[in-house]
This record gives sequence, structure tokens and C-alpha cells, in this order.
Amino acid sequence: MGRGATVTNALIPMEDEPIDLNRYMNQEPPKKKRVLILCTGNSCRSQMAEGILRQYGGDRFEVASAGTQPSFVNPTAIQVMQEIGIDISHHRSKHLDELRGQYFDLVITVCDHARDVCPVFPGGVAQLHWGFPDPPHEEEVTDKVIAEFRRVRDMIHKKFKRFAESKK
Repeated sequence: MGRGATVTNALIPMEDEPIDLNRYMNQEPPKKKRVLILCTGNSCRSQMAEGILRQYGGDRFEVASAGTQPSFVNPTAIQVMQEIGIDISHHRSKHLDELRGQYFDLVITVCDHARDVCPVFPGGVAQLHWGFPDPPHEEEVTDKVIAEFRRVRDMIHKKFKRFAESKK
């Protein structure tokens, strides 16, 4: 700390100390941490996780999701996310190859298959595995199917919201 500074005024220069505005003016805002969420189909779990992490941590995280075998964003996933006020209807299912060459600070796999086939990311990227059950992909969307989607959504919501809030 500067001469005569205390804990409460450590950033305030004393009267006779010169003020170096460049020290304060040239600072870049902190960069968002880049997070990639991987699943097999990039249709349900990773899409829900992406939406939740953006909702609660969008000011601190740049979030993307992808799949090892992408398909489409499941309409039931879109529906149950809308129930909690998160719109993922604009998301699209992406193959992991679309993101090759991009740097991520953290890669989170949300299904066992993606964890097992997940490529190695360069630069010592942190990798986490938070496995969630795969909701049913039935042609007929019954009350039982919707209930299972909600159960999985709630598990993902709890984990990713807690993660976002812990990184403030």
C-alpha cells in the first residue's frame, strides 16, 4: 500500500502523491471466461445447461454448447425451459467440429458418452464432468415424458445456477 494508506483508502493517493491516470484508464475490462458444454446430441441436456449458465452467469461467461453427434434442439427441452423463463428456442444443435480451434477456459461434459469421446483440448483447459440422465426421446410427448424432462431440467438448473453464482 502507498505511504499513509489504510485498508479502506488503499486506492486513493495521498495529497502529495502523483496521480497516474494511465494506471486506471488503460485497464481493459475483465474478459469473460469461455465455457463449452458438451453432450452427445446437443439436443437437450447441453442446450438446457447453456441456457441456464447464460441466464445466471452471462455477465461473466461466454457460453457455447456442442455435440459429438448433433441432431436438433428437442422441442420438449425448449418447452420446459420456457416454463422457468429461459428461452432456448433460438439455439441450434452444433457439432463439436464447428468449435475446433477456439479456446475455452472450461469444458463441461453433461453425459457419459461425451466424456468418453471428448477430445483433448490444448493449453491445459480445465475439464469437468457433470453427468445427467438423458430425458426420453419419445415420438409421443406424454405427461410422463414431460415430467422426466422437468426432473432433468431441475437437476441441471440447480447445478449450473450454483456454479454461476459461486463464480461471482
